[in-house]
Amino acid sequence: MSVFDDPGHFGRMWADRYDSPGNPDPGPAVDFLAERAGDGRVLELAVGTGRVALPLAARGVPVDGVEASPEMVAKLRAKPGGDGIPVTVGDMADVPVTGPYRLVYLVFNTLFNLVRAERQQDCLRNVARVLAPGGEFVVEAFVPDPATFDRDEQVQMRSVTEDSATIRLHQYDRAAQTFVRQTVTFDRDGVHLEPFAMRYCWPEQIDELAHRAGLRLVERYADWHRHPFDDTSTSHISVYRR
Repeated sequence: MSVFDDPGHFGRMWADRYDSPGNPDPGPAVDFLAERAGDGRVLELAVGTGRVALPLAARGVPVDGVEASPEMVAKLRAKPGGDGIPVTVGDMADVPVTGPYRLVYLVFNTLFNLVRAERQQDCLRNVARVLAPGGEFVVEAFVPDPATFDRDEQVQMRSVTEDSATIRLHQYDRAAQTFVRQTVTFDRDGVHLEPFAMRYCWPEQIDELAHRAGLRLVERYADWHRHPFDDTSTSHISVYRR
């Protein structure tokens, strides 16, 4: 079994640093999601440390979460309001809750953390299962740039100091639409590895996954501010309806 088949892998690796500066401002996402939710129940898949769920709940929206990593959940619970969000620990592809929900959302490219196509399909099929009739699924993801994936390998120097050196290596499989990234740090304590992988999809491929699950695309934007999506867009916010 690959480490990337373990749904809790990402959280164990990144929970302690996930809230470091650099993550997107959740405000625009919260505005968008609160409007779509109305007065219905909402589910966030891969709720993490609550970057989006906590400010959304502060708006009065009833938010549940699914999260595979107990380490991430512990970070959420330590924040003001974190104890008020019900979280089920489990694989987001299984959507291990019953619903029904007015809205389910999956943000920040996290659908691509499911590195096998069949698990991405499982995720959308199970989302459809827990959505109320007319309920919506919102996905935020980047649009793959073919120029990024036009090679087999890539090596980047990340940092060099008198005490350490960090490099980042990528291995691409264009046919499978996957990459494995390994961040390697050499320091006085030895060698430290931070493996990460994704299976990326183009928007129309996510549309096909949704169609097979009984969901249909009703809106697509370039960002949370509802700017129009076009051929130059590097990300998308897609809204699917049951």
